[in-house]
Amino acid sequence: MRIGVLGTGTVGRAIAGKLAELGHDVRVGSRTAGDDKVEYADAAAHGEVLFCCTNGAGALDALAAAGEANLAGKLIIDTTNPLMRSGSGAALFTGSDDSLGERIQRAAPAARVVKSLNTITAAVMVDPASVPGDHVVFVCGDDDGAKDEARALLGELGWPAERVIDLGDITGARGAEAYVLLWVRLMAPLGGPFFNITLTSRS
Repeated sequence: MRIGVLGTGTVGRAIAGKLAELGHDVRVGSRTAGDDKVEYADAAAHGEVLFCCTNGAGALDALAAAGEANLAGKLIIDTTNPLMRSGSGAALFTGSDDSLGERIQRAAPAARVVKSLNTITAAVMVDPASVPGDHVVFVCGDDDGAKDEARALLGELGWPAERVIDLGDITGARGAEAYVLLWVRLMAPLGGPFFNITLTSRS
C-alpha cells in the first residue's frame, strides 16, 4: 500500500519506519523537502492512506499544505493531540466541546478521518507487545468503512481486533484527547511514557 505520513517528529518517524518494515511504500512529508523527506503535498498525493502525525498546533496547517485534492476520499488516521502548556500543566486548546479530530474532519470534509493512536507513546503505537497485558487502543470516526480500514492497519502494527475499542463517531475524539491530560500526569508516577491502559467490564 502507498502510505503518506505527515510529520517528521517522533511519532511520524516511528509509524513510517514500522510501515516501511512491513513492506508498504511510505513517503514522509514535512514543511520543506530534504534528505528522505518530501513536502506535505507530495506525501499526501502519494498516499492511498495518510497518517497525520504533526504536533497538534501544526495539524491544520499541514493539511492545508497537503492540498484538498490530495486528501479527498482518503482515510486519514489522526494521531495528534491539541495539547498546550498552561499554568497548572497541560491543557487542551480545543476546549471540552470540540476536538482536533473534529477540526481535521471539518478542514478536510471529503476525507475520511479516524482518530487513533493518540493515547500512547510512539514506541507503543508500533510495538504494543512492549507493554505487557491486554491494553487497548481507540478508534472513532464518522465513516464505518474507514474505521475498518484503520483497524486492519492497526492489526499490522500488532493491535489485535479485540483490543481496538470503537468510540463511535468523530466526536469520540473529545474523550480520547481529554484522556491525554491524565496520560501526561501518569508519566511521573510511572517513570516515563511506556505504559497503556486496559479496560474491564462486567459481562
